[in-house]
Amino acid sequence: MNRILVTGGTGFIGSNLCEKLLEDSNNYVICLDNNYTGNINNVTNLFSNSNFEFIYHDIIHPIFVEVNTIYHLACPASPKDYQKDPIFTLDTNYIGTKNMCELAKRNKARLLLSSTSEIYGNPHISPQNEEYFGNVNPNGIRSCYDEGKRISETLLFDYHRFHQLDIRVARIFNTYGPKMNKNDGRVVSNFINQMIENQDITVYGNGEQTRSFCYVDDTVSGLIKLMNNEKTTGPVNIGNDNEITVNVLVNVILDLIKETKSKIIFHKLPLDDPIQRKPCLKKAKEFLEWEPKTSLNEGLEKTISYFKSYS
Repeated sequence: MNRILVTGGTGFIGSNLCEKLLEDSNNYVICLDNNYTGNINNVTNLFSNSNFEFIYHDIIHPIFVEVNTIYHLACPASPKDYQKDPIFTLDTNYIGTKNMCELAKRNKARLLLSSTSEIYGNPHISPQNEEYFGNVNPNGIRSCYDEGKRISETLLFDYHRFHQLDIRVARIFNTYGPKMNKNDGRVVSNFINQMIENQDITVYGNGEQTRSFCYVDDTVSGLIKLMNNEKTTGPVNIGNDNEITVNVLVNVILDLIKETKSKIIFHKLPLDDPIQRKPCLKKAKEFLEWEPKTSLNEGLEKTISYFKSYS
């Protein structure tokens, strides 16, 4: 049996990943989280599965479990969450990732890191490819996450070079879908919940900044394909290359929630908020034979249904 550890397993992507991995009866999934931003309710439907186990634990502290595969997703991921305690965010990225490297080393396990498009900062090129070193502010309010993920990548590759650790690195772009935290402050959840609750719709800046939104099922599929591939360690971009402005996004959602009485209001753009996001998916297509399949409208309809049932 393949014993799999998923850190950050009660989080948005982590819980969806646990559920997908359990579709294979040869997988035994250990979900590990301190629920700092995750939600135990995201995995309660899995408790009846004998191949599932939940461990309450903070990866800043070492842990000893027998596994042969580690998906390392544990880290606050939304600006609202990772800026709440930036030192904790940095500790999670460095100390926590080092602990996972040590665990993988002891077990001779394969370790996948969920890195991020924030590696690229406010990019000077588009689309962003994996060879681009990025344009990141090292001492801004987002740096705890941006630079934290960069040092996490450095750790994995140094363990790979010096200890022959078997690694995979995914750079995840904007992901959305069911099990998102409605209060995480990110644009898709913000817009949907503001419209459901007939609140003002907050658009930051002039709304012309671009994003590329990937439905969570596609992101999870990309992570599994990257983990199981034998062609590359990564980093590999996992995201959707359909680039749209925030203004377009808000109008697409307005078309899907026609009953809302919400009105759009504009706020000042947060410091270091990237102006453009679009992944180059050449490596994902070549090495993983992966690309996103879910259209924006289809994914948003599923996400809206989830949040309507949530509220």
